[in-house]
Amino acid sequence: MKTAAMFHEGVGRTRVGMSVNRIGEDLIVCLFNEAGHIGAVAVAEYCEKENRASVSVITRFGHKEDSLASDAAHKLCKAVRRPVCVIAGIHLDNITNDEIAEILGNCEKLVISFQSPATTR
Repeated sequence: MKTAAMFHEGVGRTRVGMSVNRIGEDLIVCLFNEAGHIGAVAVAEYCEKENRASVSVITRFGHKEDSLASDAAHKLCKAVRRPVCVIAGIHLDNITNDEIAEILGNCEKLVISFQSPATTR
């Protein structure tokens, strides 16, 4: 496995990171913060014939990263047109609704930054 890229977005309590590793032609992406863990895993597969990505998700009990992992896997798979596994685990004690929104926005920025053709191909 080869690390292709590492990105960070945000500051303070809402800072998140994204690592991207290649395993063959496939991608393994991790979305995390300082208290990173495995909260949810999403695997996306691209279908050339139908020009679409399909996603399956496994979420650990009590964790809420399923939408984050699923959305990131789908977007990245559509962009790179190859299998993508996203592992998402972000924990923040006493998190507020504003912090949740900021973290989700920061994750979205990271995914978008990796979708450019120069980065993904």
